[in-house]
Amino acid sequence: MKSENENILIVMADQLTALALGCYGNEVVKSPHIDRLASEGVVFESAYSSSPLCTPARYAFMTGQNISSCAGYDNAAYLPATMPTFAHYLRLMGYRTCLSGKMHFVGPDQLHGFEDRVTTDIYPADFGWVPDWNNPDERIDLWYHNMSSVKQAGVAAITNQLAYDDEVGNQAMRVIYDHARGEDERPLCLVTSFIHPHDPYATRQKYWDLYEGVDIPLPKVPRPQQQDAHNRRLEKVIALDAVDLSDAEIINARRAYYGNVSYVDEWLGRLRATLDECGMADNTTIIFTSDHGDMLGEFGLWYKMSFREWSCRIPMILHQPGRYQPGRVAAPVAQVDVLPTLVDIASESSGKAKPAPIDPLHGRSLLPLCKGDSSNDANACVSEYLAEGTGAPMLMLRRGSFKYISCLGDPEQLFDLANDPDELVNLTDHEQLAAFRREADEYWDADGLRQSIIRDQQRRRVVHEALRQGRYQSWDFNPERNAAEEYTRSHMDLTRFDITSRYPRPAAFKPKWT
Repeated sequence: MKSENENILIVMADQLTALALGCYGNEVVKSPHIDRLASEGVVFESAYSSSPLCTPARYAFMTGQNISSCAGYDNAAYLPATMPTFAHYLRLMGYRTCLSGKMHFVGPDQLHGFEDRVTTDIYPADFGWVPDWNNPDERIDLWYHNMSSVKQAGVAAITNQLAYDDEVGNQAMRVIYDHARGEDERPLCLVTSFIHPHDPYATRQKYWDLYEGVDIPLPKVPRPQQQDAHNRRLEKVIALDAVDLSDAEIINARRAYYGNVSYVDEWLGRLRATLDECGMADNTTIIFTSDHGDMLGEFGLWYKMSFREWSCRIPMILHQPGRYQPGRVAAPVAQVDVLPTLVDIASESSGKAKPAPIDPLHGRSLLPLCKGDSSNDANACVSEYLAEGTGAPMLMLRRGSFKYISCLGDPEQLFDLANDPDELVNLTDHEQLAAFRREADEYWDADGLRQSIIRDQQRRRVVHEALRQGRYQSWDFNPERNAAEEYTRSHMDLTRFDITSRYPRPAAFKPKWT
């Protein structure tokens, strides 16, 4: 008998801005499955990446810790094996935990609480991508973004990323089928993490054709004559000054990106159909989200690393109609809120006590907001950026409708998103500014953190250089497979195996001679 406790399916896209989804107001993109999920679930209208870069955002997502606390500084940051994640806490609460797809773990621990991992990662597990704040003008062309993705946007039958995501989706479906027909009575927590619609902007013909004849608008906010300090740095990081972009090239890149959003959308539909086939739809909570967004040409910028809305605002949809009424939540939330939310879901469904967190969590459970209770909510969230394109810690504070951005050496920024959703007017003399400035000063010692980050960068760069000398031992994850136990083998009882590997199971075969 399978557990009646709540299963959990987390579907994570990569570089998917909330502003590229129909349920968040985009009138161009075709995302029917995501929009259906949103119409049946709770939509967090102001969800933010805890850091607008892949690895840091995912470490915050996994640990419930802001990245300055878990040292998830950049895309080569090491997550200690001693840092509990939601996968650890859910296992303590009786869950089977499984990861299919990308999580950008760096270091020898490639599981971080997941019992099973059914694919490898798509990005390196070593320290090769460490930025150097002592040389802020250095371009690391081996792995820094450049504008080739925009210039080469269009159709591809196959790419590195399409091959990867095809495997991620198929393996996730297999996990669901195996769970339904297997004998493990524990509830399942499955994280399915796709690389799309992350650049390069190349999509299959069928998804490109979805946008044939569709008016894809140019960026609403063009590249300003005078960029702010951080945006100027990002222009150098992505080598924007090395190219001239035509309107046609910008539209092609946006079209391919939207095509890949539709590709991820289709996979969400397949996963939901698989849950239906396996009788798991009614007792599975689905969370759909992303690690960060994509500027897609707004302010002249591309990719991520910015606190502008297109880069740092993400989808966050929680779906379980039998438990939470459909609705929309305006309060700002962030990825650090996922861990306490999952623990609460597991506790409510099982009646088990919640494990006490070892370290203070920076997130809060979203379930009160799902239930319409905002009486004790902070109506605020935090995001940090500590990687390439800046030589000092950057902090974003979102409280109510205001967004405050602070960085050592840069003019501070304050936007009122209720009246200025495109972030065009920096409120340099607003009455709220002093309060945000005090909050930022109390939040961290920015100069002390900067020195700690530089020392950490130096340590990792030395280790990486040393490990590349002589025999190289990779930390990359290799999924376990045992062909001797797959499909049909001579040591199996085929009659029993054919029954146990089928869902739904047929009646037992009873020959006349028994």
